[in-house]
Amino acid sequence: MRNWRRHILVFAAVLAMTTPAVAQKTLRAVMNSDLKILDPIWTTAYVVRNHGYMIYDTLFATDASGEIKPQMVGNYAVSIDKMTYTFTLREGLFWHDGQSVTAEDCIASIKRWAAKDSTGQKVMSFVSAMEATDAKTFVMKLKEPTGLVLIGLGKPSSNVPFMMPKRVAETDPNTQISDFTGSGPFVLKRDEWKPGDKTVYIKFEKYVPRSEPASGLAGGKVAKFDRVEWRAISDHQQAVNALLANEIHSHGAANSAEVAWPIGCGALECQHRGRPHNCNGDAHPAQSQARHRDER
Repeated sequence: MRNWRRHILVFAAVLAMTTPAVAQKTLRAVMNSDLKILDPIWTTAYVVRNHGYMIYDTLFATDASGEIKPQMVGNYAVSIDKMTYTFTLREGLFWHDGQSVTAEDCIASIKRWAAKDSTGQKVMSFVSAMEATDAKTFVMKLKEPTGLVLIGLGKPSSNVPFMMPKRVAETDPNTQISDFTGSGPFVLKRDEWKPGDKTVYIKFEKYVPRSEPASGLAGGKVAKFDRVEWRAISDHQQAVNALLANEIHSHGAANSAEVAWPIGCGALECQHRGRPHNCNGDAHPAQSQARHRDER
């Protein structure tokens, strides 16, 4: 559990942190590695998973306590014999191209994820059928009861069951997708993606967060920045120097022994004693290994 929390540092910080009074519009961060692949189902690489959390969303999510909570799902029901799950999507879900998210999209996405992921394969071994009953509702029928359904759909790390439009999810699981339309809080700027240099995301204005407070990967994903840039800096010391010079705002691999903490909220976070804080000094449950650089 601690491992996946550590590797989604920047994503959680971008979505849930408390920002300074004068909010920064752009967050520049160095990730654990360069983003060279954009399909989070095709590979299990952590940086691709983190990219997935930026632009996609999930039906269920794991909160800070390790419990599975609805995310894109508004409500769900399980039959008395535990053989039928009925899922209804919450209102206000849109793809980045403006189209509404549908139950058919979700069915196709689950199938593609399950073809690659070991947990998904095990879940589908219990499934006899999945069918949409209307635009927002689909039913999963089982061959026999299992407790793996929600665990699988709320899986926090690679491969994560990210939802994609049906036209994208129908891509062969062994072929990388070429359409990166998601429904998450950020949109990938494909024209600015330059492996070895940077990856750019912009805020998706039509994204509607859940009303619950952010907790782990669950709850309201409230984007606090208009633009996020992942910079590719392979040399560790160069990245630390960039952090100190305020050229970047986050470097997840840096530690307090290497960083002289400047005063003020000009930059955002850095790994520090494993205790998450926001700019007011309050702990934030969605930041597992982060701390703002306003340490005095």
